[in-house]
Amino acid sequence: MGLSLLLASHSPRRRQLLVQAGFEFESISSRVAEKFDVDFTVRELTLWNAVHKGISIARTHPDKVVLAADTLVALDDEIIGKPNDLKDAARVLRRLSNRSHDVCSAVFVCHLAGGRSTSLHEISRVRFRRLRKANIDNYLAKVNPLDKAGAYSAQGCGAEIIDKIEGSYTNVVGLPMEQTIRVLRQFGITPRGLC
Repeated sequence: MGLSLLLASHSPRRRQLLVQAGFEFESISSRVAEKFDVDFTVRELTLWNAVHKGISIARTHPDKVVLAADTLVALDDEIIGKPNDLKDAARVLRRLSNRSHDVCSAVFVCHLAGGRSTSLHEISRVRFRRLRKANIDNYLAKVNPLDKAGAYSAQGCGAEIIDKIEGSYTNVVGLPMEQTIRVLRQFGITPRGLC
């Protein structure tokens, strides 16, 4: 029997991406509080969060291959996390309006019993449309922004506010699948029907 995959997250977006790619896995949420420190770069911060979430789960499930990830938005090197409330979400969307920003995800994969781990980063560039108050109000009426870095999601109604994505679309959703699939394969984890 091969190794099994454990996603260290209850993110519906990450779960959906893995299911769509054909992976079989369980998911469990980490109790590690995400770090948000302005002295870190967006790469450092996402990696710190992904590693700490992954290790916290791997310690109690050492025989499983654990996948953890963290995604943040950076505008002009300023890190933008999840909004505090709807007013804050509207403020964030106004700041992103008609501008380009980076979406950075870090992915950490480990198998403690095998003594193996690896990590990766992916950065995509996202250009927003010019958003007026009515556009922002309409978007926030349809989407819950409070669990999303940058107060938005690329999927669903994302086309209403996003003009263009350069790089990995799935990275903007929350898990860069192109690189994640490659890394999981190195741990012996493949989608159903693939060897």
